[in-house]
Amino acid sequence: MALLGFLGRDKKESLDKGLEKTKESVFHKISRAVAGKSKVDDEVLDKLEEVLVSSDVGVATTLNIIERIEARVSRDKYLNTSELNSILKEEIAALLGKNQEGTDTDFSAPLENTPYVIMVVGVNGAGKTTTIAKLANQYKLAGKKVLIGAADTFRAAAIDQLQIWADRAGVQVVKQQMGSDPASVAFDTLKSAVSGNYDIAIIDTAGRLHNKINLMTELSKIKRVMEKVIPNSPHEVLLVLDGSTGQNAFEQAKQFTSSTNVTALAITKLDGTAKGGVVIGISDQFKIPVKYIGVGEKLEDLLVFNRFEFVDSLFSAK
Repeated sequence: MALLGFLGRDKKESLDKGLEKTKESVFHKISRAVAGKSKVDDEVLDKLEEVLVSSDVGVATTLNIIERIEARVSRDKYLNTSELNSILKEEIAALLGKNQEGTDTDFSAPLENTPYVIMVVGVNGAGKTTTIAKLANQYKLAGKKVLIGAADTFRAAAIDQLQIWADRAGVQVVKQQMGSDPASVAFDTLKSAVSGNYDIAIIDTAGRLHNKINLMTELSKIKRVMEKVIPNSPHEVLLVLDGSTGQNAFEQAKQFTSSTNVTALAITKLDGTAKGGVVIGISDQFKIPVKYIGVGEKLEDLLVFNRFEFVDSLFSAK
């Protein structure tokens, strides 16, 4: 089984700790579902379905998982309830694998494009600012030269918050006054990234404007302006979702993916919530790879998502 991308055992321990509440909730529910049962039968599967839905995996993805397990029961004729956790791990990892191939991040690896441009989108409060700082920190630790563009000029204090976090990570920020044209900030950031030989340019964007149409129009404008400086940029559009909101995160993903070409997901705030199952459902339903998960407020609390390690932390016995 593959280890978490870039820091091995320490990060696996962070993942285990971050998913502790979800794991306790899921384990408790599964234990009750199989109580007094020796084999996986229709009644166990019905209860398992309830467990997964109530763990914010989502109805469609839950049904997909149940169908996979039903196929195994039909094929193997007899499955012990004691095997249920290992079966869940295998089937969910396989389900996630359809969307995760080739997404393992190595922050120190050579970049196909330099500057490599990442546009970060998401609603306010999802953890966008901290995710940007954590990403910048990881790239900087790997020896990359990183520049951040403060293109969320709509929200009061957004620029100041980003500057504080960037200072902690030790990276530079390109910024203008609040109310400035976000596309202008993005343009200046990429110009500076090119002239300063930066490896990475991370562009923050507004999570809210006067209405949703304005927001999506603004994101499209930012992309068009960036392409004028660096063709085919941004190279990655990272949608940040708050995992602790459960099913609300699905709605956020629906809105942004319908209007923006999202290429990767970062799911934050998984520590302190029992809604970690939302990672599985969002990856499955939107067919977009989960690239990072956030399990704390510290700069190092952003983990490269690894489907094997995730399901291992979620479904392995203590």
